[in-house]
Amino acid sequence: MHNLYPEIQPYVSHTVAVEPPHKLHVEECGNPKGIPVLFVHGGPGAGCEDYHRRFFDPERYRIILFDQRGCGRSAPHAELEGNTTQALVADMEQIREHLGVDSWLLFGGSWGSTLSLVYAETHPERVLGLVLRGIFLCRPQEIQWFYQQGASHLFPDYWQDYLAPIPEAERGDMVSAYYRRLDGDNEMEQMVAAKAWSLWEGRTSTLRPSEAVVEHFANPYTALSLARIECHYFMHDSFLEPDQILRDAGRLSTIPGVIVHGRYDVVCPLENAWQLHQRWPDAELKVIADAGHSASEPGTINALIQATDDFAERLA
Repeated sequence: MHNLYPEIQPYVSHTVAVEPPHKLHVEECGNPKGIPVLFVHGGPGAGCEDYHRRFFDPERYRIILFDQRGCGRSAPHAELEGNTTQALVADMEQIREHLGVDSWLLFGGSWGSTLSLVYAETHPERVLGLVLRGIFLCRPQEIQWFYQQGASHLFPDYWQDYLAPIPEAERGDMVSAYYRRLDGDNEMEQMVAAKAWSLWEGRTSTLRPSEAVVEHFANPYTALSLARIECHYFMHDSFLEPDQILRDAGRLSTIPGVIVHGRYDVVCPLENAWQLHQRWPDAELKVIADAGHSASEPGTINALIQATDDFAERLA
């Protein structure tokens, strides 16, 4: 069983100014002469965590992490202006050029898998490979399943807490009802909504309850950016055309990949990974029998580190 690599600190951090008003936090760890790998975090709006540096052999990888627009240590916090999928893809390209990277491995989970796939379909010549977890294709049925009706039947107790900030008359469209509050001027109402939205995701992300995961999602700073930015994206169909990722999956044909997905992933059901694999058969699909959605579950950690170790050998 593979475990996370030891704790590591960045050897350099950057502030990259992109489209105003956004400034991105970027950091590098590991070996400056190693294989470039970009960690693409989830959400959108979650930001990076310290343990995200530890999925890669620091002797063999130049580990690059960045906080996407409006979250983590990027500024301004929870900002929605100019926050679109296309803008984030452009940001990734700007970071690549700023760091002098010709091509890199992409490592992304949940929304990070979405953004990695869109980037790879847009710039396949810049991608050495893809390691993806908890596939999220951002289709309307996926939003309906998790935020309106579906996962609610598995977690009716947690669902009641998610419903609580929304009057019964507005519950026919929960995403729109939340958006009115998260994008409104009432700061107290906004924070109540943000915490309820974020806690729903945190509580359902692991097969076995994880206090650490729930605490992360409950943190007010994280909850505000996560809820505001996710809801903003979902109100705009994640700025993607219908079924865009599967439609354009043929562009991945020259890119090696590993897809890791928990069998009991309630946030992003396994069907998403299965359908992607049908369109991208050269990628290896690893279904983790005892995992949900989170990257922090032991079986998922094992598969992800096995994948990055294998890529280190392949790309050496």
